[in-house]
Amino acid sequence: MTDARARLRYGPDMTQPPRRGRTGRIVRRVLAGLLALVLVALVGGYWYARPLLLTGTGYAAHNACAVEFVTGRDDPQTDLPPNPLVPYLDTTTEKLGTDGGMASSSIKGLLAGQKAWFTPGLGCVVAKEKGEYGTVTAVPAGKNPYTSTPAPTMRPDVSEAIAKAFGDDLDEAGRKTLGTRAIVVLRGGTLVGERYADGFDATTPQLGWSMTKSVAVLMAGRLAQEGKLKVTDKGLMSQWTDGRADITVDQLMRMTSGIQWDETYDLGTPITRMLYLEGSMADYVADLPLAHKPGTYQQYSSGSTNLLCRVIQERNGHADDAPADFPRTLLFEPLGLSSAVLEPDAVGLPVCSSYMWATPRDWAAVGQFALQEGQWRGEQLLPADWMKETTSVVAASEGTDDEGYAAGWRANVRADGSVIDAALPADTYDARGHDGQRIVVVPSAKLVVVRLGFSPDAEDLRVNDLVKTLAAIPTGG
Repeated sequence: MTDARARLRYGPDMTQPPRRGRTGRIVRRVLAGLLALVLVALVGGYWYARPLLLTGTGYAAHNACAVEFVTGRDDPQTDLPPNPLVPYLDTTTEKLGTDGGMASSSIKGLLAGQKAWFTPGLGCVVAKEKGEYGTVTAVPAGKNPYTSTPAPTMRPDVSEAIAKAFGDDLDEAGRKTLGTRAIVVLRGGTLVGERYADGFDATTPQLGWSMTKSVAVLMAGRLAQEGKLKVTDKGLMSQWTDGRADITVDQLMRMTSGIQWDETYDLGTPITRMLYLEGSMADYVADLPLAHKPGTYQQYSSGSTNLLCRVIQERNGHADDAPADFPRTLLFEPLGLSSAVLEPDAVGLPVCSSYMWATPRDWAAVGQFALQEGQWRGEQLLPADWMKETTSVVAASEGTDDEGYAAGWRANVRADGSVIDAALPADTYDARGHDGQRIVVVPSAKLVVVRLGFSPDAEDLRVNDLVKTLAAIPTGG
């Protein structure tokens, strides 16, 4: 190499590093800096979106666990709602010993992993590790007459009405969107109509979602009948030393507690955090502040129902040795709901807002129990006026965001006496759950109609038409 060429490469004093090497280091540093920024952005983006991702994986893990181990089905993917996250979920299930099970879900096996653990009688729990929940009371079917009732021979008009509720007049795509999986009809306490979609039958438990809230209010009624609870009770949580101490049992049932809430299933909202990020759902809700003075504003809140569930658990007793068992002793065993499972959270509190599974006939028994105003097999299990009070809407002075919501049930008459849906009898009330779950009760027609399905995109479940038609059929006709 000549001196001139060397000076061009190493500089005039022959001590500087090669210019090509210096340029390369600069490029590498720039690339490293850019990569670091990208990584920071990715990590930051992941941690920002992580609550929403955990909602998706928690939902998928719980769903897979329950569908396989509670219902005995092998197609949990058919119960996942339309969501852009679904194609990226890796979800697996695994049997654990002779009676346990586990499901796990993550984003491509790498991110936001969640697990759900199965316990016989209690269903599935989203948690990092499998919990122990003590006693699980056996529930025989003998007290429920509908468990062993033969399938009915349906009248032509009943069969035709049910066929429409299943979408027999629609094309395949329309029937899939409608998503009806089960219809059960009781008239005068007798099973008069029943039909199931392919893959389902009278023994297949189905998730009621927020119909569970109506069941929670029935359990509160059981304690009221036993003298362990009053709707006017206050001071419900030991940590409430401010205005929350004035919240009553009735306000929890009617969702007028005033506790700050957002039922939107979205990033960082209370409902998604409660269901998929909190081990103790009631503790999380109990720590939220007031947004309204108790009793003045009605706002739909799954959190309020889980607080009610905590009150029921504590008043019933055995919260230490059998924290998740009270639905079975208070309601399932007395009614003979042998298929019913109400899944708890990680600390053993049943998720009374959302997670009860039961066969359609057991759901129908819940409706019939309500229709009979708490009377079952000759025994009065609820206060005589419990159903009248909990299906009557009370006006909130600051307003309401859920017209017709009473106390765990939705009524067809507003607080001012006006009818909400004139096509239905005025005394109609219902339990209502996500994705199209319904128990409709019409006392004047001695009618109970159960509709279960998977209908996230259905604009009309055809339930009201079904109830209208069935209610118009003369009793005994």
